[in-house]
Amino acid sequence: MLSSPRLSALLVLSTALAGAPALAEMTKSLNLNGTTGLIDMPSGDAQEDARFTFSTALVGPITRATISFQITERLSGSFRFQTWRDWNTLFPSDGKKFEDRSFDLRYQILKEGTYVPALTIGLQDFTGDGTFASEYLAATKTFGDRLKVTAGLGWGRMGSYGGMGELFGDRPPLSEEDAGNPNTDQWFRGEAAPFAGVEYKITDQWTFKAEYSSDDYTLEDETRGLIERDSPFNFGFEYQRGPNARYGLYSLYGSEIAFAFHLILDPKTRAAGGVMGAAPVAVKARPARAADPDAYDGGWVTQADAGPLLRKNLAKRLAVDGIVIENLAYTASTVQIRIRSGRIDAGSQAIGRTARALSHVMPASVETFEIVPVVNGIGASKVTIRRSDLEQLEYAADNASLLRQRVTITDAGRVPANAVGDDGLYPKFRWSLKPALKVSEPLKGDVGLRLSASYDIRPGLVLSGAVYKRMFGNVDRTGEPSSSPLPHVRTDSSRYSKFGDPALEQLTLAWFSRPAEDVYSRVTFGYLERMHAGVSGEVLWKPVDSRLALGVEVNYTKQRDTDGGLGFDEYDYDIVTGHLSAYYDFGNGFLGQLDVGKYLAGDVGATVSVDRVFANGWRVGAFATVTDAPSDTLGDGGFDKGIRFSIPLTWAIGNETRQSFGATLRPGTGDGGARVDVDGRLYESIREYHTQSLDPDWGRVWR
Repeated sequence: MLSSPRLSALLVLSTALAGAPALAEMTKSLNLNGTTGLIDMPSGDAQEDARFTFSTALVGPITRATISFQITERLSGSFRFQTWRDWNTLFPSDGKKFEDRSFDLRYQILKEGTYVPALTIGLQDFTGDGTFASEYLAATKTFGDRLKVTAGLGWGRMGSYGGMGELFGDRPPLSEEDAGNPNTDQWFRGEAAPFAGVEYKITDQWTFKAEYSSDDYTLEDETRGLIERDSPFNFGFEYQRGPNARYGLYSLYGSEIAFAFHLILDPKTRAAGGVMGAAPVAVKARPARAADPDAYDGGWVTQADAGPLLRKNLAKRLAVDGIVIENLAYTASTVQIRIRSGRIDAGSQAIGRTARALSHVMPASVETFEIVPVVNGIGASKVTIRRSDLEQLEYAADNASLLRQRVTITDAGRVPANAVGDDGLYPKFRWSLKPALKVSEPLKGDVGLRLSASYDIRPGLVLSGAVYKRMFGNVDRTGEPSSSPLPHVRTDSSRYSKFGDPALEQLTLAWFSRPAEDVYSRVTFGYLERMHAGVSGEVLWKPVDSRLALGVEVNYTKQRDTDGGLGFDEYDYDIVTGHLSAYYDFGNGFLGQLDVGKYLAGDVGATVSVDRVFANGWRVGAFATVTDAPSDTLGDGGFDKGIRFSIPLTWAIGNETRQSFGATLRPGTGDGGARVDVDGRLYESIREYHTQSLDPDWGRVWR
């Protein structure tokens, strides 16, 4: 145990190295748990707003993989997957699992000031079985531009060494039924122990860390003999390679060597810089009406070939940007063009490119441009731009904001009766064969090939399918049937993975339409996903300028065989499910959703989710589901919960593409609270071209 004088000496020595105190900006580093901290202990720092990190750490025979997200400037969350090598040797007969999943939350109470340290309160593994659960208070102060000093107090696992007594009462044990629920009865209870540490920036790339740890590693050392904890001191060096990668090598507890790698991503800033694509053309200004009055004569609308010729010329210009014209309608003063953007990831940029093309092609008498983005064959909104505003503002200071003030975004309305279509646009067949990565949790997933195809029969009517062949991976493929008392709508996933290779993932006919103003609908029929087939219907009410949307979905599904084919005999299970949904845009990219209804296993309940969506397509969120199913069938803790993320490839590679990579991670999967997976759900498809989604990235209208 480290005596109080020795702990004090560590803090005094670190302060003496710094000279006069001054607030300075140093890297907010991460610890072996993938959260902001020292080596094994946390710190009072917080990452920059929206910072997203992937961390992998090797601590002796322990492997930790963590995803962390700075939800707001003060609040952050983490999901950790921890596994042990040679587990059978360590746990030969007690039946305990060889892996652990956990959630963390931390909140920065105080930001660092000239004389005030950064102060953070945190919960580690706060929904676990208590083995790794910890609570802490950590304060961090920067001295000069090279030194940080941290001191804190820990409870639970972080209060297991060098304790100073129970400050708020004893820490009650958790029962098996409590595992997975927020263990509020334990929070900040039991023995409290101090920890401390320093970070010293040697150069711009190299940092030295030292800490005194209050984690006794009781399970790994005393109980299992996995790690020898000979000392409370840890030391290490970290190397920062550019803004996105950090490596660490450490000496732990006098007996172990640890290694860490952190991938640090900023959703607000593109990793590849700007988006590579064709440069925008300038707006073509019309001649003054007084100088050329004939140019404004609207008699051109009577020409029989005017429509096809205008459409042809526009199509050539827009093809450079991957924009397809669905149809074109016009009068002498107004043009409405319906577009489908297949490559540009920002709706505002697609609208800007279309407006420029119109300025080059449409006769001078056309003053009003109505641009209707089309998603799944239906108009999502109507963006109305005056041509004279484009001409006047192109080179003005703050031109994006000035243009937005004059632009209107309204309901798309119906396709005009005089619209000019393209006979070659429908039907249209497309296919692709690409590598596919399926991530089920950190450090677990499959790599394979996916053959996909779609056939656009007419606007809004699409036949599509996909076949997946696994190449290699480490997901569960034992093929053992689940013991769940509910219908095995999700827990037999290992059987589907083992016996269905290759497998028909999806084969559907989907119909999208607009029954009324502000109302959208979808009907999907066929093999909806890998485990279920049937029919799914959805109706969504979403005005273009409303933060609120309401929807209803009804499904009839039948569970598929595990062999990946077309059969149903193995399970002979069918059910009608449905949900009422409310969606709300809170602003600053935060979206909330509440779904209430009946789930695949017949249970009834609700799902609450919150996502943060960025203008460049990044998305990070969390969800929780509670139903009337038995608690042990809903995943760990009696309710389904998890995090999800989606990263647009254009953010990483810089090329124009609408593809993305993402995953949903859960601490455990049960049959309760499961919904059928259906492509093309309406809210996420439609909202991209509504006011709250267009405005954050409106600056790209001129790019």
